[in-house]
Amino acid sequence: MINKFVMPEVIFGRGSLQQVGESCVRLGAKKVLIVTDAGVIDAGWNETVVKSCLDAGLNYACFHDITTNPKDFEAENGANFYIEQECDAIIGVGGGSVIDIAKAVAILVTNGGKIADYEGVDRIEIPLPPLVMAGTTAGSGSEVSQFSVIVNTEKKKKMTIVSKSLVPDIAIVDPETLSTKSARLTASTGLDVLTHAIESFVSIAATPMTDVFAKNAIKLVSNNLRPSVASKLNAEAKENMAMASLHAGLAFSNAILGAVHAMSHSIGGRYPLLHGDVNAVLLPHVMEFNLLANPKRFQEIAELLGENINGLTPFEAGRKAIEHVKQLSIDIGAPQNLSEMGFEEKMIQKISELSLQDACMITNPRDISANDVEVLLRKAL
Repeated sequence: MINKFVMPEVIFGRGSLQQVGESCVRLGAKKVLIVTDAGVIDAGWNETVVKSCLDAGLNYACFHDITTNPKDFEAENGANFYIEQECDAIIGVGGGSVIDIAKAVAILVTNGGKIADYEGVDRIEIPLPPLVMAGTTAGSGSEVSQFSVIVNTEKKKKMTIVSKSLVPDIAIVDPETLSTKSARLTASTGLDVLTHAIESFVSIAATPMTDVFAKNAIKLVSNNLRPSVASKLNAEAKENMAMASLHAGLAFSNAILGAVHAMSHSIGGRYPLLHGDVNAVLLPHVMEFNLLANPKRFQEIAELLGENINGLTPFEAGRKAIEHVKQLSIDIGAPQNLSEMGFEEKMIQKISELSLQDACMITNPRDISANDVEVLLRKAL
């Protein structure tokens, strides 16, 4: 069997954000577009990036008009700004929304058209400008992935764009940036990491290489998410969660994901909810549904989560994994159902139909129908 694994150059460690400018210079940049958002600016991290660029002799422009669940028109606005400013490289500094927009801008400035033209797999034909992505949330893993997820505002759905062209040239992961995150956001993004790790581990496209990263991410989240939520000052927990996010990102970029993400993408296209919150609610229900497909994988997940599985069958151990995930979500104060976040029962059929169209559903380990998705959504309601 031949396995393929894609990843960028990775710079990891406290203070690594200061290497953004030098990284762009190595890629031949002269003037960079810094893509970020208000939260990163308020926390002071954009200032660090700007100083790094100036110290490296780079000119820069800054685009920060980005919302949660980033929109198609934001990508198009960013691309127009890049062209107006005559930039030649892109830095993304932020969470998944920022980095996904940065990638979408890169697509448009070289390939043209509308971002909807690139929905699906391998539709990018012209190489992108140099990309340096600095993740700041220990959540999305987008800084190392071949994904960009953008809301189509006309159709009110999230578009999944998949291409090896979207793998950044350089990914920078600085755990210090996690010290300014709220406990609420830490919980949400941390459960996104766990979802990435579990879905990529049970994906039908998993390989021995992706398994290494997925398994390590599961173990790191289990041991570090609670203390990371509990204290902004717990540097060890922050560093371990940053590593977990990195490893989960490398796993899902290559093994893809499953029904949780297909459903959460569809919900996120209609509701302005935190992606990690939706995943947190859906994950145990989808794990329960998928258990039948590969109980031995779920047995491994239970062991990685620290559960004592001695004497248990793979099914029994798998159920312990599901209960562990539920309890972790409760412990860190994550939402427990979709209705408390504003999701409406009347949307279940539409979301079910949209979910089946999402690229992430292809690698779900168990065959799934629109009716199955409806049942899962009702359980999560």
